[in-house]
Amino acid sequence: MDKELAPEITNRSRNRSLLIGVGVVIALAIAITWLRDAVKTSVEGAKIRTATAEIGPVENSLNATGEVIPAYEQIITSPIRASIRRVLLTPGTAVKPGQAILDLDKSLTEIELEKLNDQLALKRNGIDQLRMKLNKSLYDAEVNDQIKLLNINRLRAELEGSIRLKKVGGSTGEDVTRAENALRVAELEKKQLENDLAYNRQSMGASLRETTLQAQIEEKNLKELTHKLKQADIIADRAGVLTWVNENIGSAVNEGEMLAKLADLASFRVEGSCSDVYADQVKVGLPVIVKVNETSLRGLITQVKPAIKNGIVQFVIQLDNSHHASLRPAMKVEVFVITDRVTKAVRVANGPAFKGKRKQFVYVLPKGSTVAHRREVALGLSNFDYVEVKSGLQAGEQVILTDLSTYEHLDEITIDPKR
Repeated sequence: MDKELAPEITNRSRNRSLLIGVGVVIALAIAITWLRDAVKTSVEGAKIRTATAEIGPVENSLNATGEVIPAYEQIITSPIRASIRRVLLTPGTAVKPGQAILDLDKSLTEIELEKLNDQLALKRNGIDQLRMKLNKSLYDAEVNDQIKLLNINRLRAELEGSIRLKKVGGSTGEDVTRAENALRVAELEKKQLENDLAYNRQSMGASLRETTLQAQIEEKNLKELTHKLKQADIIADRAGVLTWVNENIGSAVNEGEMLAKLADLASFRVEGSCSDVYADQVKVGLPVIVKVNETSLRGLITQVKPAIKNGIVQFVIQLDNSHHASLRPAMKVEVFVITDRVTKAVRVANGPAFKGKRKQFVYVLPKGSTVAHRREVALGLSNFDYVEVKSGLQAGEQVILTDLSTYEHLDEITIDPKR
């Protein structure tokens, strides 16, 4: 038979149960608080960046890279085979028209020029000799022709005399035949002489023309070499800045070898490049935005190079303001090629919240409110500055640009301005 417990033992047991219950309630409260913090729906206001939707133009662009180069750069080459005697100016020097850059040793070309002069003199002397020979040959042939004519007249008179004598019995038929043959032979010889005269006149005339042409070629070669020798004075023909000079004194340079580069640093252009994925979109005449540090410069594509190298399309950009103070040679810049444009659209400043999708969720924060609401929007054109919103947003509404993808499962987010 069980004994009844003492009251003090019963009270002790009741107190223990009460303590355990209170502990469980406290543990649950702590767990709920921790869970609430774990799935908190508030964001620090200091970390939030917003933008207001507005009406304005939006340009669609594709990203490319570019390099600033002088709008004009002259490559100075050696017009002759020579050696570098002296370097008068160094790279980075500003030059004026007529200022000497290099001094070349032109002695070999000067010797060749003298040789051409001698050859031309020989050709001209040969022309004079050929002309005198032609005149003598023509004179001799004309004299012989006149002698033949006189001989023919004599033979014709003898033939006529033989015919008269035959009629009176003073000669025979053989004498007449002999006289006729002699006359015929003389006439044939005269024709042969006239033919030789015509041939010699044409042949010697052709020889004279050939020699004259050769002399003209020699004269042109002489003029060309004289011109090259004059160009061998390496001077600047316009104002600019030397960007490169061959400073190897004493080294031999061949004709056409580069000696210096002269650039006009007052104006610039941009050589752009992008992936060949966009080859069908990059066209001459498309507008372009060039980002130079924090400055945006506009321009047009004036040339698209036909060859694709290593999967890269290259093109040339003419800037509207090619004299901008921010431009420097060899500067790397960002290039945005404008492929499409909407003149009047609901637009929002571009930011991390936009992922490049056509449809996505963004958080809209009403003015004066601390609760942002999730909303689905349809996007259109986009560029570095703006994104076109086709639906889901109206001008004047405030959009959170900060990336809140970790909260995208929530319909509302509280913005804590005190944090």
